[in-house]
Amino acid sequence: MVAGLDLRPHGRRDLLTTDAEAARQGRLRLSPSPLNSFKAQIMKTVTLTLSGVLLATSALIAPGLACAQTSPAVLQASAPQDEPEAVGELDEVVVLGRYIPEPNRESAEVAAFLTSEDLERTGDSSAAGALARVTGLTVVEGRFIYVRGLGERYSSALLNGSPLPSPEPLQRVVPLDLFPSSILESVTVQKSYSVDFPGEFGGGVIDLRTVDAPIDPFFSMSASVGGNTETTNREGLIYFGSRTDFTGFDDGTREIPGPISLAFGSGEQINRSNFTTDELQRMGHSLVNAPLRLLQRDTTPVNFGFDFAGGMSSDSSLGTLGVIAVAGYSNSWSMRQGSQQEGQFSGAVLVPVTDKAFESNQNDIQLNFLGGLSLTTDEHELKWTNFFVRSTTKEARISVGPDLSVGGGILRDDYAEWFVRQLYSSQLAGEHQFADGALEFNWRAAYARTSRDAPYESRFQYGVNGAGDFIHNPSNQISFSELDEDLISGGADVSYTFPLSDYREIVVSAGVAYLDSSRDATRRDLQLSAVSALTDEQRESRIDYLYSDFNINPTTIELREIAGTNGAGAYAAELQVNAAYVQVDAEIIPLVRVTGGVRFEDGQQSVTPRDLFGGAPSFAATEIEERYYLPALTATWNFAEDQQLRLGASQTIGRPQFRELAPQSYIDPESDREFTGNPFLVDTELLNVDARYEWFFARQQYVTAGVFYKDIERPVESVVVLSGDQRQQSFLNAPQATIFGAEIEAKKFLEFPDNGWSFIADKRWLMQANYTWANSEVNVETGDFVRTPGGGGAHEDATFFIEDGSRLQGQSEHVANLQLGWEDDTARSQATIIVNYVSERITARGAGAAGSREPDYIQDPGIFLDFVYRKDFEVGGRDLGFALELRNLLNTDFDEFQELGNKILINNYELGSSASVSLTARF
Repeated sequence: MVAGLDLRPHGRRDLLTTDAEAARQGRLRLSPSPLNSFKAQIMKTVTLTLSGVLLATSALIAPGLACAQTSPAVLQASAPQDEPEAVGELDEVVVLGRYIPEPNRESAEVAAFLTSEDLERTGDSSAAGALARVTGLTVVEGRFIYVRGLGERYSSALLNGSPLPSPEPLQRVVPLDLFPSSILESVTVQKSYSVDFPGEFGGGVIDLRTVDAPIDPFFSMSASVGGNTETTNREGLIYFGSRTDFTGFDDGTREIPGPISLAFGSGEQINRSNFTTDELQRMGHSLVNAPLRLLQRDTTPVNFGFDFAGGMSSDSSLGTLGVIAVAGYSNSWSMRQGSQQEGQFSGAVLVPVTDKAFESNQNDIQLNFLGGLSLTTDEHELKWTNFFVRSTTKEARISVGPDLSVGGGILRDDYAEWFVRQLYSSQLAGEHQFADGALEFNWRAAYARTSRDAPYESRFQYGVNGAGDFIHNPSNQISFSELDEDLISGGADVSYTFPLSDYREIVVSAGVAYLDSSRDATRRDLQLSAVSALTDEQRESRIDYLYSDFNINPTTIELREIAGTNGAGAYAAELQVNAAYVQVDAEIIPLVRVTGGVRFEDGQQSVTPRDLFGGAPSFAATEIEERYYLPALTATWNFAEDQQLRLGASQTIGRPQFRELAPQSYIDPESDREFTGNPFLVDTELLNVDARYEWFFARQQYVTAGVFYKDIERPVESVVVLSGDQRQQSFLNAPQATIFGAEIEAKKFLEFPDNGWSFIADKRWLMQANYTWANSEVNVETGDFVRTPGGGGAHEDATFFIEDGSRLQGQSEHVANLQLGWEDDTARSQATIIVNYVSERITARGAGAAGSREPDYIQDPGIFLDFVYRKDFEVGGRDLGFALELRNLLNTDFDEFQELGNKILINNYELGSSASVSLTARF
């Protein structure tokens, strides 16, 4: 075989491509390039590498042309009339790497790619669900992605290459359940670092690519309906709220009342020292009563949703104009019944000292819209993409049982909550080619705004009287919290292609990037406090009777503000990053591609606690200013046909998240646990090493295997701390940790002859599986220290908080996925069985001291079994699509626990099995 000759710069535009005009005419266009100087007379027989395979790939999609499969092929390439110098004939092309998919050819890194076909096959409604099928990825809380077991703080999410802010108080990384799969064209998960991405990289970077304008106009609409065995048609908790809650928008019922808003704006704490009793009474009367406090029961309805999508392109004198629009609405319910316990040592074992049964009913309403405009010519492309999503959660829940805070007595807490997460992103981007394609210039500018609004977040507590009946306790809380974050980002990349020889090239690229993220978070906590002891009749009355206007007066019940001092009520945060990089991508010798570069980042991060009443906060502002040079090097060896080996090494960082630095208390509604930040956290630094073997033995079929290693300095971990009888979770920098592991993935299609079993013979059968094994270890030695808020930032013995040799928080030893299915082109149907397994992982470090420290909190995600069936058909000449989705067929539950002698059920509940059907009409 002739030595491999690469006719295309890796990751760059093909020498032989199919542009829009050529595709419509059914021919190939020879793109201008310095390497187009080759002539037909010296190109009689050429062996192509993984990049040159694009010749064959283009031939596969061009009408009337054929591509070699197992033998040389004759390929005719006619150039346009205005480029006579490029006219020539390739008599024979022997393809090396013809089965390697385009994304894997273009990327120099260890990466996984989800295409629109993958998203459709698994039927996942959001990006979070779809990514759970990728090798080494796990989903936490249904929203956040852990790459190779590293928490979401070690991953970054981009939308079309631009960063996004998060509406979650505890995370800076945007939750991926906000992105419906209907807006996505593809998802890239890059697991090895390259310097053209942000330096905050530990597990990986997730780049969500939205759908583009189509060549042919289309419009589709779909409707779905579904249910869950633990939720649908069962009696569940509800509260009225407002008449428009089903839309995801409140009708104004939950707006901060005028008198209270004026009091908040005054800068004075709401109490008798600053306001008259008449003013306090007026504020108390202004609060909405029964609609937002009274819990009731009603039958839970089915889940349903609608989606609409359309797009078109049109030629003009300026170029091809394109437009795409996608919109969706979903309304779903989730009921949970389970246990929440807290344990303490009794001798050498743990025993439950708080043991509560809980019940919740959560209604999630999501609205989303994607709109895009594009203008495309042969050398230039401009895109304007806008994305809006609003996710509203309305939840009613109760927890009841023995509580350590009252000496083991029975307590009941009723919650009525309304959380609105909203994200808007607008991006303008351009891609340009000059000098006959040798010079490329790409740029992007984006603005994103996110918010989280939680008005009337209410908790009312009950005790038990001598007769065993629930009676009101004085403890209650009504909170108003808001979080707003703005993110401005921009970047520019330029690259130039130089020929190394007639058929090899070197691409030199450089770029700059800018990010400015600012967050403002405020929380106000109010209490309806008894001025004097309540009567038995009052304590036994219904909640809306007790807190009626009649009882809110200067002698019975009065409104006061109970939080907000010492910086706990509000904080402002900002992150500015200026970055620049240089990178060289070259096939230094035939079949060996090397990509290397260095990125410089100048980052300034600050979190400033703010006293709501003008005083000095207990904690000073946290400021982290660091400059980093982050190198990365990857080598790819295409050593055999359709096989390649990748080796990579890099240095990256991880920055503490705003909420982890802010000394503001926050109740996580998912776990009912209180979190508070640590202003003494510092950056994490990582060394990453990757190696992967890839064999693409047939079209869309492959085997890959890889190993990875990470050395992590000062990883951030969550730890449980005791404050009297109360537990909080905070954060600290562990001294050091290492991870090493291995990944394997395979995909194979099978076709069988017709031996009387037409059901089997008429179909193309799929087998796809991946498995990740990872071993992590946190290293704590004598003399290692941590800094915590409880210690005032002083050095504290690290063994007090972390056990040497324990697994890294969030790290699962085993992650596996399996897909078995079939495709029937004749019947236009597709079915897939999907299995996902994730082994135990640590969610928080146990409280206590060295020698008597409680065991860590553990979550056991378990095994999930899903089934998805799709079928297209025609009715009255209209193309329709039907889909059936069955989820969690094994009825796997949610299980978080501690275990030492006894199993303490930290958070345990049934998830139930779910089913949904949908119908899509295409126009």
